[in-house]
Amino acid sequence: MAAVALPQSRRSGIDPFYVMEVMRAAEEREVAGGEVLHLEVGQPSTPAPAGVIRAARNALENDVLGYTTAAGLEPLRRRIAEHYRSWYGAEVDPERVIVTFGASGAFVLAFLAAFDAGDRVVVPTPGYPCYRNALQALNAEVVTLPTSAETRFQPSPSLLEDLCRRTGSVDGLVLASPSNPSGTMLDRPALAAVADWCAAHGVRLVSDEIYHGITFGDPAPTALSLNDDALVVNSFSKYFSMTGWRLGWLIAPPDLVEPVRRLAQNFFISAPTLSQIAAVAAFDCHDELQANVARYAVNRSVLLDGLPAAGIDRLAPSDGAFYVYAAVDHLAADSQDLCRRWLDELGVAVTPGIDFDPAEGHRYARFSYAAATDDMAEAMRRLQQWGG
Repeated sequence: MAAVALPQSRRSGIDPFYVMEVMRAAEEREVAGGEVLHLEVGQPSTPAPAGVIRAARNALENDVLGYTTAAGLEPLRRRIAEHYRSWYGAEVDPERVIVTFGASGAFVLAFLAAFDAGDRVVVPTPGYPCYRNALQALNAEVVTLPTSAETRFQPSPSLLEDLCRRTGSVDGLVLASPSNPSGTMLDRPALAAVADWCAAHGVRLVSDEIYHGITFGDPAPTALSLNDDALVVNSFSKYFSMTGWRLGWLIAPPDLVEPVRRLAQNFFISAPTLSQIAAVAAFDCHDELQANVARYAVNRSVLLDGLPAAGIDRLAPSDGAFYVYAAVDHLAADSQDLCRRWLDELGVAVTPGIDFDPAEGHRYARFSYAAATDDMAEAMRRLQQWGG
């Protein structure tokens, strides 16, 4: 009997996360014996803090490691709330904290709780592609807000007003500061202006703050202090150097706490218990973590000097995170082809901008400086000697 083709859902056609494709190509080169300098991956090359590792070892030996509640361990939720008090002067009820399966899980919960199918949600470009892809898979309408070097690759009330005049009213805005891929950040007045615009227009603000702690000037302000209805996402992956531990958190406004908890119960049961127990200790490890940030600052200087010396001099301001977003259209018409050549010819892995901006990303590339300083310097040397 002939096999019958079974249907697939429309959401099965979700776009790929191209940086994972670059990572796969880099891995294939390494498996074949080739060297790779990793400027593509947005994760720390440092291990979790020593205190976190000690806590994890103790938990492995002494804890059953069963499920936690969907909202997460109470001691961890209290420490997260204390973190907002000590870093931002913001009072957060621990009941509003939901510990999640990475920031990715937090975004899924936030989008499900805040937006219905058909709701129009603004996503600035360039921006993290998984916002766009997840919203589309959930049948929300993604409203693209193009930004540029002239606007520091960030939204503003005037850009949002113009977008609504052209396309109609919107229901939500996803904002990242510091941003991936550009590294640009909104200062407190600029963030307050966007948060106030959202409040005045009944627009739900989802604030991605996963790169907080990694800034190279003033600290990043939190939307929690500026908009009572905002959903704020953060993670242990970046500043806390715990990417593979898959742990994040969501601060929900009071009206969405119970909906988010119910969604978390049904979708995830709970975040990884071992990671939760260990993460309580992360907030006592700031000296070690600040040393990581100091290394990122050195790496940042290596790229901000080295890329212009390689003829790549149109760079976004790298206020925070660990990225430089650069125009490369003078070197190639398609940054995917260019990044493929750099990997094949130089062993330098870089992420093409198409991941972050489907319309203009072919003109840009993202360089991550999260890896070792020596690797950054060697990558710049190779790019400077590359003949094109």
